[in-house]
Amino acid sequence: MDGDWKSALQRAKAHSPFLAHSLQRLPDFEALLAEGYGEAALLKAKQTGREIADAGLALRRERLALALVLAIGDLAGGFDLDKVMRELSAFADRALHRAIEAAILRRVPDAEPTGFIGLALGKHGSGELNYSSDIDPILLYDAEALPRRERDEPPEAAQRYAREVVRLLSDVTAEGYVFRVDLRLRPASEVSPLAISLEGATSHYESSALTWERAAFIRARAASGDIARGEAFLDSIRSFVWRRSLDFGAIDEIRGLSARIRTRYSGPREPGPGFDLKQGRGGIREIEFFAQTHQLIHGGRDPSLRARGTRAALDALAAADHIAADTASTLGDAYDTLRTIEHRLQMVNDRQTHTLPGGDALDGVARLHGLEDASALLALLDETCGPVARHFGELIAEETSGRPIPQAEPDQRDDFGFADPDAAALRIAGWSGGAFRALRSEAAKAAFDAIRPHLFAALGQGPDPDHALARFETLLEKLPSAINLFRLLEARPGLLQQLVDCLTLAAPLADELARRPELLDTLIDRSAFDLPGSSEDLARMMRRTERGDEYEQALDRIRIVTSEQRFTLGVQLIEAAQDPLDVAEALSRVAEAAVQVACEAAQEEFAERHGRFADGELLVLGLGRLGGGALTHASDLDMIYLFTDGETAESDGPRPLGRTLYFNRLAQRVGVALSVPTAQGALYDVDTRLRPQGNQGPLAVSLSSFERYQRENAWTWEHMALNRARVLVGSPGGRRQVEAIVDSILNRDRDAVELQADVLTMRSEMAAHKPARGELDVKLLRGGLVDLEFLIHFLQLRERTALNPDLSTAVTELITQGLVSPDLRAYHRLLTRVLVGSRLLAPDLGAPGPAARAVLAQLARQEDYASLLQALDEARHGVAAQWVKTFDEKLEIDR
Repeated sequence: MDGDWKSALQRAKAHSPFLAHSLQRLPDFEALLAEGYGEAALLKAKQTGREIADAGLALRRERLALALVLAIGDLAGGFDLDKVMRELSAFADRALHRAIEAAILRRVPDAEPTGFIGLALGKHGSGELNYSSDIDPILLYDAEALPRRERDEPPEAAQRYAREVVRLLSDVTAEGYVFRVDLRLRPASEVSPLAISLEGATSHYESSALTWERAAFIRARAASGDIARGEAFLDSIRSFVWRRSLDFGAIDEIRGLSARIRTRYSGPREPGPGFDLKQGRGGIREIEFFAQTHQLIHGGRDPSLRARGTRAALDALAAADHIAADTASTLGDAYDTLRTIEHRLQMVNDRQTHTLPGGDALDGVARLHGLEDASALLALLDETCGPVARHFGELIAEETSGRPIPQAEPDQRDDFGFADPDAAALRIAGWSGGAFRALRSEAAKAAFDAIRPHLFAALGQGPDPDHALARFETLLEKLPSAINLFRLLEARPGLLQQLVDCLTLAAPLADELARRPELLDTLIDRSAFDLPGSSEDLARMMRRTERGDEYEQALDRIRIVTSEQRFTLGVQLIEAAQDPLDVAEALSRVAEAAVQVACEAAQEEFAERHGRFADGELLVLGLGRLGGGALTHASDLDMIYLFTDGETAESDGPRPLGRTLYFNRLAQRVGVALSVPTAQGALYDVDTRLRPQGNQGPLAVSLSSFERYQRENAWTWEHMALNRARVLVGSPGGRRQVEAIVDSILNRDRDAVELQADVLTMRSEMAAHKPARGELDVKLLRGGLVDLEFLIHFLQLRERTALNPDLSTAVTELITQGLVSPDLRAYHRLLTRVLVGSRLLAPDLGAPGPAARAVLAQLARQEDYASLLQALDEARHGVAAQWVKTFDEKLEIDR
């Protein structure tokens, strides 16, 4: 047996009148506890009152036994804090559930007690009830399912049940009470009935709920009554609690609520008589609000942060790098200590108190805890509350003023790069004069004024201040509202420089920001500069997360995640935080995930009307840069739709379709899912011209037709394209069938002379019709990526070797076999890095501005832009030399 049970009993009798009296009333329990049989006593306590039909009496007797056993187990060290809180919360669930059942059955004896729901909030919801806590449920009812007498209207019946529940639990009788019940957390509690209809509650939380209610629902759960309907209700309002886009106005309100904890508290600042463990400085509530504020900021984007328990939330925030690990540990340990001392206070007389007493009473609390005297207890609390107060003060920017906004002093402006600093300052100041709809409200103007000095400094110290100013102005013109953007920049000043970089260095990112300014939210996490995970991880993020999502919502979800990932990868490029080769692979993983999830959503929606084929499936083959796993921000998706052969003639749905028509219409749905703009914008341009017979052929073909076409009718360039073919969507069996067909085509015997003639003719015609657009068009410039790819694909087909869709791997294998120069690998990597970077930094492929040139050179691993151009020239001449060696034909390189 663990713990000092005899000491615990002695301290309880000496320092807790309530426990001493309870031991007298329940001598059988004292005997068990004295022997250290804590678990046996706990089981016996839970069974107390089971034989009593009167719910109120049964629950009161169980409550007394449970309170005694948990208190002695706690004092003995046999039950840890988590177990005590968990058992108290579980009893609250049981008690509320039995009270609901009793209330309904009293009125409708033969009814199933459904349609009435007890939502647990606060410490009850998080499983952290304290020793003498009240409970704060929200009582809901479903008017269609609620049992009632024929003459009772649902609202009337629900209010009768609610009153009976409160009476059963709260009335103080000779046997005591079960729980004090506080229903003030319900919607509009000052005017609303005790029980709220599901319809009314949903309407409230979707339209008029206050910010504190969001915080309250972090810990909400369906605890009692009709739990299934309660969980469905919580699912329906999840987006109210967990918002993907940061609402810094709401966060400010939460911080205001947090700050008011201190301003409204009039007790001692330091632990001593009269100090409140819950509301005092460095107390329990400050730890809870610290965790909840961070959860509200980040939890909409990261479901792993939606823990109900305080310590669990702190640990999750640390695991996701939103707070430091030592901060989580410090606050978590402090929480455990404060909650334990809180329990000691409440054990004395079974009262819901959080205030330290004075004189001998404080000595008694200390000795109940096992300490020598009050001085030892106060020393422990001083050591505990101090770090909590500091961390909470930083959160609300009280004494430490967590994130100061740098000010641009007038005498500093001469150093800024504006052509006319004074004119620029006046121009910025004039933005709030009503010209922009985003700056017409007083709240928006106030938020803008708070960041204006720092904005001026950030724009002026950037690489191209006047251009940045113009771009920011364009962003303001397109924004319907800017208050959230300004508050975000005020809360995270470091984002200003990244915003300026987006505006001045990368026009595609600036345009995307103007359309979706909430994309800046993605940069507040430390993980913003991490590469995304696998395509499977990304697909899980894109799949439907809410029950009952409509098809359009599923498509929106794909677009939201994809645009966020593409945006953060773009910022990683312009900040030179990642190798462009890694970014290209990441962009490909994002696209592959989008294709997979779009196919799933389209097939599910399509099957509702047309059913499925038990012996058939749609397969998606990626080609080009998608197949090769190296996309840029400007890449479209080259795909071929295929379907498996089978004996079933028609699909099994309400409106069956023949096999070919079914899969062609399904392929159309997938294409629409990937390309058509929704409320969240466009996704990708899909190019299916590499399918059999190109635009003249059907959108989707069977595997047998695909194989026959490739063997009998395909052009050489179509076989070259298969070198980078990769199955993106399909079952393992379907994938193997496609891979077998592609492998057989690529390994067929070929006439080397005819193959070379075809390749040279195709490249000559391409060069004539698609000339390079600028000095950075490393794709089409002679000696660039297209020539390198033609070389690789020619050798792959001629030698039937290095058949890997990843060109980098294919080049390495060709080098190993002595078929190309070892330098070709470095040339390919340089050209690809420039291709990926220039699609953002120089989308017109001409020479970019000075700042973008510097970033592009850094991405290409070159000292400066001149060195980059020289390296490109060397690479192109190296490719040309390999061209001569392979084809015995000179490649003209333009300077």
